[in-house]
Amino acid sequence: MTKAHWTSVVSLTALLLCSSHSTWGADKAKSAFDEFDGSYEQSYAEVPVESIQQFVQIYGIVKENYVVEKNDDTLFQQAIKGMVSGLDRYSRYLSPEDYKQLLQYTEGDIASVDFNLRFDAGLQQWVITNLKPDADSAKLGLKNGAAVFKIDDQELKKLNQDQVRHLLTGSIGSTLNLQLITASQPINLVRNTKVETDIESKLLNNQVLVLHVKVFQQDTANEIKRLIESHGSRVKAVLFDLRNNPGGLLSAAVESADLFLNQGIIVSTRSRSEGDQQFQALPSFEFQNMKVGILINNRSASAAEVFTAALKEHKRAWVAGEKSYGKGVVQKLFPLSNGAALQMTVSQYLTPNGKMIEGIGVQPDYNYPLQHDAREDHYVDHVAELLLNQK
Repeated sequence: MTKAHWTSVVSLTALLLCSSHSTWGADKAKSAFDEFDGSYEQSYAEVPVESIQQFVQIYGIVKENYVVEKNDDTLFQQAIKGMVSGLDRYSRYLSPEDYKQLLQYTEGDIASVDFNLRFDAGLQQWVITNLKPDADSAKLGLKNGAAVFKIDDQELKKLNQDQVRHLLTGSIGSTLNLQLITASQPINLVRNTKVETDIESKLLNNQVLVLHVKVFQQDTANEIKRLIESHGSRVKAVLFDLRNNPGGLLSAAVESADLFLNQGIIVSTRSRSEGDQQFQALPSFEFQNMKVGILINNRSASAAEVFTAALKEHKRAWVAGEKSYGKGVVQKLFPLSNGAALQMTVSQYLTPNGKMIEGIGVQPDYNYPLQHDAREDHYVDHVAELLLNQK
């Protein structure tokens, strides 16, 4: 190790050791999303000296011996990212550019990537189409005509158009991993192209009203109420299609569930820093006698799981489909002085019966996944018939 570098490491050690006898805090974070609600008080933690010494030792070894030279800023950024991303699958460090982009999004919006996929019968592969030369994905090296092997570790070859489209969509600002060929490294893409999120409604011949809720937004509960009332006495049952619903606003899921409940806990949150909370149903008898069904799959997440679990555990809805995704956490944004931010998990959702959603998901009453060769409309029609037969 050179003398100049040794001096920098000693200075770093002194700085960090001095910090261990002072305090580390942060300014109040302004929430970007509904789930990132409230502010946080300054917290203070003593930094363990032994751990800092070990970090500095490793820092010096990497700085001096790694095959490619890395500057101090790069190494520190990697250390920060590693610490935060190692907490869970949602927490992450946002660079100033990433944070600025995230603040432009509105929670409850749903989005896709900046290209489409088309099945090429000759290649027997899904290929990229409609990618503009100046699009973000093009800057990452993607091209029209390139074959796509997997999205988020799911092979596309046997999927139909709807299933592939659903893999591309999710909460705006969320990411997906795309793999071009079998041995290639996955490419991380941001869903940044907003798509239509209005509730799609259809009254079937058997008088089941199917409501396809793509994401829970601020006015979702009011829209559900309006759609049910607009069909009047013709409606024998309501089937909520929440497949591929990535969540959205927790408040919207609570308000929507409250339409069909007149008492009891809808959801509770558990938090070490913010305390525990409960969301209770308000007395109401408007839709209390209406038969309710919910259709979910393994991409129904977050607020969609809160809604499903609440109605299922209060025995107000029959649930069909597949086990849901299992995202049961509340995240918050913590802005940093350099323009960056931490997006970090601060709370966990619990169902009315006190069960965890995170990593577990919601099990349907009737396990009935959509087969690859099945027609979408026939599948929904069959679920609607099964719902009518429930006692």
